[in-house]
Amino acid sequence: MDRLDITLRTTLLRRIRQKRGPAGANFKPDSVARGDLLVASYNVHKCVGTDGRFDPARIVQVIREIGADVIALQEADKRFGERDGLLDLDRLERETGLARVPVLGRAKAHGWHGNVVLFRRGSVRTVRQISLPGLEPRGAILTEIELEGGGAVRIIAAHFGLLRRSRTRQVDMICDIMRDSHDIPTLLMGDLNEWRVNDRSALNLLETALGRLPATAPSFPSRFPLLALDRIIANRQAALSPVAVHDTPLARLASDHLPIKASVTLAAAANHDLASDTREAA
Repeated sequence: MDRLDITLRTTLLRRIRQKRGPAGANFKPDSVARGDLLVASYNVHKCVGTDGRFDPARIVQVIREIGADVIALQEADKRFGERDGLLDLDRLERETGLARVPVLGRAKAHGWHGNVVLFRRGSVRTVRQISLPGLEPRGAILTEIELEGGGAVRIIAAHFGLLRRSRTRQVDMICDIMRDSHDIPTLLMGDLNEWRVNDRSALNLLETALGRLPATAPSFPSRFPLLALDRIIANRQAALSPVAVHDTPLARLASDHLPIKASVTLAAAANHDLASDTREAA
């Protein structure tokens, strides 16, 4: 048995010991300590639930449950053809107050390679659409959002590939971006398709740019989450709360991934800047 099999088996056994109630049980979503900004990431699986039904309204309801200020979605467009968007964005904005960060490209698509960023109470400074390397067509959105209450945040919303070799190249590209992102709190959010936490993990390369990565929260598959495919990673770790899954009966049904969420404390990010400046001056 190779190391990957051992890692998966160990994860499976751990999760079985921690098994929670079945979908539909009366439990509450995992909470996060509230900071200035609640952020989330959610692979909506093209709005197809674990019951095989295409139901965008359920996705909107889950997003409303989360109550995030900024959320990155993956697989929000069809993958082929005109890549039509799959959500009712007008309804989503009415019910959640979240507006889409605009992107250029196909008129019917919501996002870029299925990636969508939604935000409330602020304005978009810049948007950059990134084509990630690899055999599969993958991409990321980089956007800077000026917050209504003051300050700004940079979001990199990404969906990495299924092949480890591709993910390694994709992480390398993101590292280059993150190394140049110390002027503003920056969050990498999305389905990074990497479950490993050992030296075979493609995400280890991120530690060269960001330092030790935060603890993971299993989010896939949604009915019995075993693997931490979805991540929220910050360039200023002190500003980010521990990441939690949004685990509700509806979330277990609406997609094959559970959403993940965390809060950002901008004062901690500012203190990080001050500490960095002091070290450089010394």
